[in-house]
This record gives sequence, structure tokens and C-alpha cells, in this order.
Amino acid sequence: MKIYKKWQARFLLTVLTTILCSSCAEKKQSTEHESRPNILWIFLEDTAPLLGAYGTTIISTPNIDSLAKQGVVYTNVFMPAPVCSASRSSIITGVMSTTTGAHNHHSSRTKESAIYLPDSLKTIPELFKNAGYFTFNNGKDDYNFMYDRRDLYTQDYKLHPLYGKSGVHLNLDTLKNHQPFFGQIQLKGGKEIFSNTFKDNVKTPVDRSKIELPPYLPNHPVIVEEYANHLDAIQITDEKVGKIIKDLRDNGLLENTVVFFFSDHGMRLTRNKQFLYDGGLHVPLIVADFTKNINTLTPGTVKEDLVSGLDIGTGSMALANIEIPNYTEGQNMFGDAYKRNYVISTRDRCDFTIDRIRSVRSKEYKYIRNFKTDRPYTQPTYMDFDGIEFVKVMHQLHNAKKLNSVQDIFMSDERPEKELYHLPSDPFELNNLANDSNYDNVLKEYSSVLEDWIIETDDKGQYPEDEENLKLMLGIWGKHAINPEYDTLRKKYPDLEGSLISLKSEPSKLIGTHN
Repeated sequence: MKIYKKWQARFLLTVLTTILCSSCAEKKQSTEHESRPNILWIFLEDTAPLLGAYGTTIISTPNIDSLAKQGVVYTNVFMPAPVCSASRSSIITGVMSTTTGAHNHHSSRTKESAIYLPDSLKTIPELFKNAGYFTFNNGKDDYNFMYDRRDLYTQDYKLHPLYGKSGVHLNLDTLKNHQPFFGQIQLKGGKEIFSNTFKDNVKTPVDRSKIELPPYLPNHPVIVEEYANHLDAIQITDEKVGKIIKDLRDNGLLENTVVFFFSDHGMRLTRNKQFLYDGGLHVPLIVADFTKNINTLTPGTVKEDLVSGLDIGTGSMALANIEIPNYTEGQNMFGDAYKRNYVISTRDRCDFTIDRIRSVRSKEYKYIRNFKTDRPYTQPTYMDFDGIEFVKVMHQLHNAKKLNSVQDIFMSDERPEKELYHLPSDPFELNNLANDSNYDNVLKEYSSVLEDWIIETDDKGQYPEDEENLKLMLGIWGKHAINPEYDTLRKKYPDLEGSLISLKSEPSKLIGTHN
């Protein structure tokens, strides 16, 4: 009987110990879960770093300025590509889109043209989700590969045949019981100008007389207006940023959140969007740590580190203590050892316009390689299709010989194979040094960096594009698709040209939880 009671006591003690240990473990796990920061990306479209925090004085951006004072302003951030889908496909994987084959704009929009990521490659949202984070993306994805959106984000979404998938808006007040979260809020940024209410939404229009255009643009009223509209769009964006921060604060979410504010690429203007000059690649990036627990994010700091857009996703993972996979080409931008000597960027097919350009940028030099020198910079693009006014004006001024020598370079029918610019003395990249023998060693260094990168990553831009993607482009854009790559398709599919134009205006389809 005594032995039984002794055994019983030991058994009860073991049970109690197990329960207590389990409780402690659960408490520890719960505490660790709660202590991980929320990560929120405020993700803009087509926006240049023309903000107060970057020295622009003729616009009012109090909310973004406040975010900058509470965070870190990065002044040398350059995107992997100067167009939405190629850039976003890179950022969301931490891998260049040229490595995965997702480099051509609006690829993989049909089952026939499907591009799949390797099974071993998981997107940034998937990695967050696997680590216990709630994930969402309010707005466009624009990824050039096939994916089940439910693997990335927990919300209903819409599907458009050309523009892809986009998340149905999820209110921030619903996130109280979904922490920690990794979220993206897409803002139109520079694309605010396309809104029917754009002019009505501008409370204090920028003084057009104070606009100072870069030297590669002519001082023409239409060009000035386009530039001014971009600044006005930023002011509208500022109000929206203020509302997001207020919603986070009002719902008790802000104090455990790190906010990233950035754009997918630069503004649309001649020589900017879709090209590898800084106007197309240079973006704002502000990172504000409202948890006040991250030593590397001291409020009011300005950092001049050279940063690739690839590093935003991997850096976000590092802040959440998520292991960064070894296949990523992005780096932990918050690590003590972080240092980039170069940022490589790429441009390939944009809509129907087929091209291939690569760039290598350091703080001192920009090297650009044009692979298709038989095509002018200004070969037809979607802006010609849409009849954009500033594009028509640039052609008119060129034809009338009213552009100066600097402004007319980009309008030429020819372009060089190689371009090299010394950025400290030539920030607008106007004086090509590629043929200057004094820079032979620099040219050799940067061209070697590019060639090595092409080989090491197996840059998919060196291979012909899949026919199915080109068929979609020819079907939508019709006669505007003038590149020789379309000639074979025209013969092979004589009724295809322009037959799919209705897809551009087709409404998106709602995909609910049970679809």
C-alpha cells in the first residue's frame, strides 16, 4: 500500500510538472509570438523621391515628413526593374525576375504562357505565413509567375486577365486579433493622375512657375504640367499615408509595427519609367520603427547606403527573425555587415515593346548595356498607344528640331551599345564616357561585373521569349507591336492581331474564399 501511494505521488508530481512546463512553454511561445513586430509595406506606384524628406521644397507632405522624422530615410535605393510587374516579381521573391524567368512585363497571364517558380523558392509572404504571421495585400500583386494567392495572403481577391490578381481591401481594425502581421497596402502614388477626380483631390496645386525640370526635358507647358501633376499626386498620397498611420494608431497596432514606405520604380516621363537611368530606378524608401526596439532604425536618421529593392523583403524577414533562404539575391539591409558595391537592374519587354537593357550602378558610376541597338529608345510603347500628350510633344519638338543637343539624344534613331556615367559630376547621366579612353579601366570593371552576373544567375533575358506571352501582346496591342519578333506570329496567326484588345477593359472577377 505504501509503495502504491509513493508511486501515486510521483505520478501526480510528474503530471503537475508536465502541465507546468507545458504552460511555461506555451507562455514563452506566446510571448515570443507577441513580441515579433508587425511589418507593413506602404507600396506606391510610379513615384520619384520628390519629397520634403529628399529636399523637394515646393510641395507639402507633412505625413510623409513625419514618418521620415520617426524613421530612417534611405537616399540611394534603386529598383531591380523600371516597370511594375518585373520589379514587383523581384521584390516579392528576393530574387531577380531575370533569374526566375519572370522578367517580361505582364507575363504568365494565361495558362498557356504559365511561368512557375521552382518548388524550393518561396515568396516573402509565404515565408512570413509559414513563420506564423498573418499576411495580406490590399491591392495589386502584378507578379509574372503562376501562384495560388491563398498560399501568400489570407483574403479574397480579384482576378483580371491582363493586370493579374489584387487583394480585396482588408480594414486595419480587423487586424487586432491577427498579430503579428505582414501586410502590404498598395497606393496609386504617381498613378493618382489617372483618377477621374484627380484635379478635385488636389487641395493645394503645386506652383507651376516654380517647377525646375531635369536638363533632359524641354521647358514646354505640357512637360511642366506632367511633372507638376506628379508632385500633386504625391500630395494626395501624403494624405492617404496619414490616414494609414492614424488607423494603425487608433486601433492599437502602431506601437508594434515597423512601416516601410517605398515605390516600385520611378515616375513616368521621357527617359524615366521603363529605362535604367536613375529617373526610372531611384525611389524613396523610409523605414519607421514604431516598436522602438530596433537599434539600427534610429529615428531621424538619413542613410546613404546603396540599397537594392531586393533587400526590402529580405530585410523585412530579418526584422521578424525569419531565416533568410540561401537562394535569395536580396540581403539583410539592417545587418551590421550589410554593404552593396553595386545594384544591377534590368529592362526587358514592357507591354508589347521588346527590348533588353542591363545596368550596373555604384555610388560613383552607372554602366548601361543596350543589347538591341537596332531599336531606338523611343520605339512605340503603351504611351503611344494611349496617346499620352507629353510623348506626342517630345516627338513634335524633335521633328521640328526644337530640342537642344542634350534633350535630343534620347530621341535619336540610334543608341550606343554601352553607356558609362560618372554620377557625382553628372547626376542626370548625360555625358557618356564609354568611348573616353581615360575610363577604359572603369568600363572594363563594370562590364565584367555584368557579364559575370549574367552567367552566374543565368539571366533569362538572353533567351527568346515564349511564344504564348508574345501572342497575348500581339492580340491586345495589335499594329503597335512592330518588333520583328512578332512577324512570325502574324504569319502563323493571321487573325490574332488586335483581336484581344477587349481584355484591357474587361472587369475583374471576384475570387471568394470558397471559389
